[in-house]
Amino acid sequence: MTPQRERVPLRELTTFRIGGPCDSLYVPGNTEQAVTLLRTLQKPIILGRGSNVLAADAGLRSPVVLTSGLNGIHIEGETVRAGCGVSLPELSQAAAKASLSGLEWAGGIPGSLGGAVVMNAGAYGGVMDGVVTEALCFDGEKTFTVTEFDFGYRHSVFHEMPDMAVLEVTLKLTSGDGSEIRAKTEELKKARSQKQPVNQPSAGSFFKRPPGRFAGALIEQCGLKGVSVGGAQVSEKHAGFIVNTGGATCDDVMRLADLVRGRVYKETGAELVPEVRLLGDIQWSF
Repeated sequence: MTPQRERVPLRELTTFRIGGPCDSLYVPGNTEQAVTLLRTLQKPIILGRGSNVLAADAGLRSPVVLTSGLNGIHIEGETVRAGCGVSLPELSQAAAKASLSGLEWAGGIPGSLGGAVVMNAGAYGGVMDGVVTEALCFDGEKTFTVTEFDFGYRHSVFHEMPDMAVLEVTLKLTSGDGSEIRAKTEELKKARSQKQPVNQPSAGSFFKRPPGRFAGALIEQCGLKGVSVGGAQVSEKHAGFIVNTGGATCDDVMRLADLVRGRVYKETGAELVPEVRLLGDIQWSF
């Protein structure tokens, strides 16, 4: 099967704007095409909006399947069915337009629906496990519907199933007042832009929240706000983010993350665990 593009820089496909080239890129236009690709390709990497990943400077030899074309949204009553590649802001906007509540928190998150299910994304008190009811998935041989997600904090059953691809998702929302839903969505988007470095390339919140504590507060407490390694910097706006100030490499980010984890553990005893998914031949040193 011929890829749509070859030697595509991963920095063009990720919100961190970091990463070397992938050898081959495939962009299916619907679920059937995606299933065909997944049955044909050898160990493909599934990539949505690239918002929670850090790609290797050397790039990827594995084929990449970009899900941005799987972006259909179908609403019937309070049930929403959508492709894994639809962006969370687009899905949130569609729900609000239909006077459906439950996705106001997602209006400012630049990820895809599929990725949000895999990591059980959430913000401002909302979370995917509060609205998802099922997902159509592909495990390398067949498609089937998953009803047992084993959702937890930034976790789902798909973390233990690396060959699984979420293709379509069904959500159950709640009817409400459309104007109130839209106002709440805009309020949360504004709060996010005021508190987070949305104008700088990043992968979103870099570390998971330690039990009973907040990663950003711990990092700031240790005097690490604004600390840099190469082009990677602990955000001066929100210490829970590592941002690309220009020309940052994967190695810069990895070394900065290691520095932050070491300092926070030494001074507070808290262990910070990265949220971001690593793409390519790289691994954490801890």
